[in-house]
Amino acid sequence: MQELRDAGVMLRLIYEAMKQKGVDTDAIFSRLGVDEAYVYTEQLRTPHSAQLYFWQAVEDVSGDPDIGLHLGELLPAYKGQVLEYLFLSSPTFGEGLRRAQNYQRLLSDAANTDFFIEGDDACMVLDAASDEVSRLKHFNECFVQGVIIFFRSITNNSFYPSRIEFEHERTEGQAHVAEILGCDVVFGAEENRLYFPVKLLAHASPHAEPELLDLHERFASEQVARLEKRDIVGQVERIVAELLDSGEVTLDAVAGRLEIKPRTLRTRLAEAETSFNQVLADFRYRLARQLLATTDESIDEIVYLTGFSEPSTFYRAFKRWSNMTPIEYRKTAQGKDAMVAAM
Repeated sequence: MQELRDAGVMLRLIYEAMKQKGVDTDAIFSRLGVDEAYVYTEQLRTPHSAQLYFWQAVEDVSGDPDIGLHLGELLPAYKGQVLEYLFLSSPTFGEGLRRAQNYQRLLSDAANTDFFIEGDDACMVLDAASDEVSRLKHFNECFVQGVIIFFRSITNNSFYPSRIEFEHERTEGQAHVAEILGCDVVFGAEENRLYFPVKLLAHASPHAEPELLDLHERFASEQVARLEKRDIVGQVERIVAELLDSGEVTLDAVAGRLEIKPRTLRTRLAEAETSFNQVLADFRYRLARQLLATTDESIDEIVYLTGFSEPSTFYRAFKRWSNMTPIEYRKTAQGKDAMVAAM
């Protein structure tokens, strides 16, 4: 199964909100095994499953049981991205919304939002998370505010919600959430939904421009196509994980499992701007970091689990990857969340 990933811009917006709120971001990043430079990595896409580790770390460090809700209030507007340009160059907000649905993967591989009209309200089903993450309180309450802030920014503050429904439950603080979001809020719903007056669909964009709209759609299509080319990397990593302990982790073996020719696999990886050796090395490095940081496995066992034939070969490779020996890395990384490996 292909690993789902989120666009790095989501993490960057939350990082800016954390700094504004005074949250100790260094402590959070230390737990997660990343740093500020990682947040601003070009074309960054983070593991979707890491949302669980991330939000737990943010709650623990901040000490705020409603940290997702409160960070959502401070999120900067989602700007400078192709989805924003699609909205602005579309004739109306509704047209922009319909077009953006075609390119929602640019925001997250898990995104599968729906849109429909129900009486005087329009409704967005915010299916932008896996089943497990869709019930995560911090993610939901922060994400919906990010959507509202974005919609306000592209409608000159004309957008406002009429009702919000969340999948997650709340035993307290319901009124506080409704006060912040400025509308009726339902908890324990079947889906995460954002309702707003249907009349807002006709809100005209002052920046509408047909020629720019065509250009932005082509650009969005190219970005989605680039992501689809990268899918092969995830497929190769999945098979590498299955083959590591067999010692038969070769291009030919992986191509055989994918039922394609080795030459075809080599070409598809090149189109994704990588190679089989690079994918294998990156996977081994992530696995080694995970095992060193979150388990007590012996170095000899980790050598075996990462598919190396000799400890000396593993030591040399790990030193080349991290500028540390495996033992040095374990001393600095023990106790960090499992997210350290996913990154």
